[in-house]
Amino acid sequence: MPEYPIEPFRIKTVEPIRLPPREEREALLRESGYNLFKIPAEKVFVDLLTDSGTGAMSQEQWSALMLGDESYASARSWFRFEKAVKEFTGMDHVIPVHQGRGGERIIASVLLKPGDTVVSNTLFDTTRANIEAVGAQGIDIPCPESEDIESDYPFKGNIDLERLEDLLAKSPRPRMLVLTLTNNTGGGQPASPENVAEAARMAGEKGVLVMLDICRIAENAYLVKERHPGYANKSVSDIVREMISHADLVSMSAKKDAIANIGGFIATRDENLAQAFRSQLILWEGFPTYGGMPGRDMDAIAQGLKEGINEEYLSYRVGQVRYLAESLRGIGYPVIWPPGGHAVYIEAGQALSHIPKPEFPGQALAVELYREGAVRTVEIGSLMFGKHARHEFVRLAIPRRVYTKAHLDWVVETAGRVYERRGDLRGYRITYEPPHLRHFLCRMEPVQ
Repeated sequence: MPEYPIEPFRIKTVEPIRLPPREEREALLRESGYNLFKIPAEKVFVDLLTDSGTGAMSQEQWSALMLGDESYASARSWFRFEKAVKEFTGMDHVIPVHQGRGGERIIASVLLKPGDTVVSNTLFDTTRANIEAVGAQGIDIPCPESEDIESDYPFKGNIDLERLEDLLAKSPRPRMLVLTLTNNTGGGQPASPENVAEAARMAGEKGVLVMLDICRIAENAYLVKERHPGYANKSVSDIVREMISHADLVSMSAKKDAIANIGGFIATRDENLAQAFRSQLILWEGFPTYGGMPGRDMDAIAQGLKEGINEEYLSYRVGQVRYLAESLRGIGYPVIWPPGGHAVYIEAGQALSHIPKPEFPGQALAVELYREGAVRTVEIGSLMFGKHARHEFVRLAIPRRVYTKAHLDWVVETAGRVYERRGDLRGYRITYEPPHLRHFLCRMEPVQ
């Protein structure tokens, strides 16, 4: 039996949840156009759609909200936030944003132009969308080891250094290198410190800017500590700072490892870059000492950045993901191995091999998990990424400090019932899609 970690906290406040009857779930799927983003949250029993902004804040974070200074400019909350970000990153200049994609939009508008290329271990959906929105192109070059989802290779979030060398030798060179830590699209897998350092060195020698997407860097650092013998005695905080030291700039959605409901930041050592970012910030987000966030949220993030690198918490966090991954693997599902830091990824293209890629096997499995047990997950495959999809994943992202073993056992039981009749599942076709990020708003219908 998989081992479940003991929670390093007590539950002080609870929120009721309800399991809707099956006929109600069927009706909701039809009404939503089989798009799980459109299912009302109150109609979801266990919500594993995302870990972004869905965590449970601590008593210290709730207390910090009461300290919020809502002055328009240079509030006390800003200075507490700025200090916490500088301590977390080791960088001198902090630009607050309302969430990660706000930072991505600013970075893309300042640093990229039509025809530029951005190379990455794997870009996530909003990062790629903001790059493409200014006419640039994203190129994913994950390491070859990531293709084998069942192997025990510990750092499948790495970038392919040989392919990076080839791209850097071409003209024109990429404008920017973006390393996503952990590699969310690639299965929540960590990158190794050596891989980050070498990729950054190679890019820097060619004058290519290096950016880290650090929204889950604490989880990446903890997995490094677990899996890399040379880092077993280093603190998570030190590993985080070491990895960031190789970057020219970082972007963070505070809705992940900072365990906040909203917010984020850009940080850099380059004063000229910071000034350019601030100029765009004022146009789109707000004054440079709040960036679209209330003071109370900046205070919650400042506290959350400290809690997110606590190693007892991270042991529990990673242990929860491992428990769910081992349980689903025991049923027979092909899952990315070893488990990552925030989610379990099922390869639906293998689990539902009778459904062709154009009929979205990942969406078929995600819909069925809701139909069977009101468990909401998300497709990370051809629906989300189109031609860029390398796998047909269904991601089960675990919100931080929210669910217990009983909730995850319900997910496993639901998935088990679906697995038993997996051969009966059908694919889906799109009946409406918007021009960008179609998975958020599209409508679908079952293939007859």
